[in-house]
Amino acid sequence: MRILGMILSTALFLQMHAQGGWTVWQCMDYAVENNHDVRIASLSLDNSEADRLRAVGDFLPSIGAGLGGQFNFGRAIDPQTNAYTDVSTFNNSYNVSASLPLFDGFARVHALNAARADLLKGKNRLLQQRGQTALAAFQAFVNVLYYQGAVRMAENKLAESGGVLEQTRVLEEIGRKSRADVAQVESQYAADDYSLTQQRNALALAMLALKTAMNYPLADTLLIDERSADLYHVAEAGGTIDFSADAVAYNPEVQQSYHAMVAARHHLRMSRSSLFPTVSVSAGIGTNYNKVLHMDDAKSFSEQFRNNRGEYVGVSVNIPLFSRLGIATNIRKARNNYRMACEEYERKNVELQKLLAEAVLDFQGGLKECGQLEKKVESDSIAYELVRNQYEEGLATPIDLQTASSTLFASRVSLLRTRLTTVMKEQQIRYYTNK
Repeated sequence: MRILGMILSTALFLQMHAQGGWTVWQCMDYAVENNHDVRIASLSLDNSEADRLRAVGDFLPSIGAGLGGQFNFGRAIDPQTNAYTDVSTFNNSYNVSASLPLFDGFARVHALNAARADLLKGKNRLLQQRGQTALAAFQAFVNVLYYQGAVRMAENKLAESGGVLEQTRVLEEIGRKSRADVAQVESQYAADDYSLTQQRNALALAMLALKTAMNYPLADTLLIDERSADLYHVAEAGGTIDFSADAVAYNPEVQQSYHAMVAARHHLRMSRSSLFPTVSVSAGIGTNYNKVLHMDDAKSFSEQFRNNRGEYVGVSVNIPLFSRLGIATNIRKARNNYRMACEEYERKNVELQKLLAEAVLDFQGGLKECGQLEKKVESDSIAYELVRNQYEEGLATPIDLQTASSTLFASRVSLLRTRLTTVMKEQQIRYYTNK
């Protein structure tokens, strides 16, 4: 998925600094690499993998070994004669045992399938978090580009107002303009200067938002390379988007809900397994060593270890008869959880279909608006030049020039905002359709 890009490597980091600016893709990579929610999702995924390994291990036999030693003082039972004695004895035992459930109503099978579904859900949760983090960084980068463009336009407008002001003062000296005209142009110059200050403050806030989205040190300088990606160009796209149920089927959010539904289904089947009897087999081997203290006629350790050895093999069957309604209530809760997971899956599908449709409509509308605004900017530019020439010839008032200048500035800013907004909608479409 393009929205994720490449993980920021050391070589890429050095190359970026050599070029002197961060590209939008590098900002997105850095944000994904350093985002706290992404790291938490990665650790949660590792926990899901551990749960899956534990579910696999439940199919293996459990093996244990034991070692014991006991001193008896005073009245006790002699293990050799099984009679009471009042002498002190020492007992030493060794055993190894193993057990394996043969049948448990397929509870382990369903537990393994549920663990696999949880693992896939965790993978998609990580993809979702990475995608959302990258998308947030892209949005913040686009905002910085917008305010950088707005600052440049405001600077140009201020420079134009300064040129008009100087020209008007000269015309006032030769008697072609009045003091009122000069005051009107000075007012326009002050307003343009104020607008530039506003745009610069907005740019500073946008840069702060970008650093926050990237988890970049706020005190460090961040230079962006707006020439690295042609974000101002919007291509014709979005008209062939599929709006069927499969359009967002592979979106990480939808896939996460789907695997949650699968896990809930297996948990329901696992709870029903409690109604079946369980069969398990066990085997073991053990031996011991006994000695009456302060007596030298006891058999040797090796002889007792060999002669006292015993083995056993057993099969046990556990039939659930009455669990004080515990099994019934567990099944009921698992069934409700499964139904809630199904509803959540359907809700997520509908929600993303709606968001995709809105993004496509906004994208297509933005394409049309860009074309219309380009024509408007061209017309307003011609109109401004005409009014500027008329003003120099004394055929237009400062108010006419101010109106034409403000209209041209607003058109240019609207075109820039519409272009970048349309690019953002294109990235949202890519995210919703996982492309």
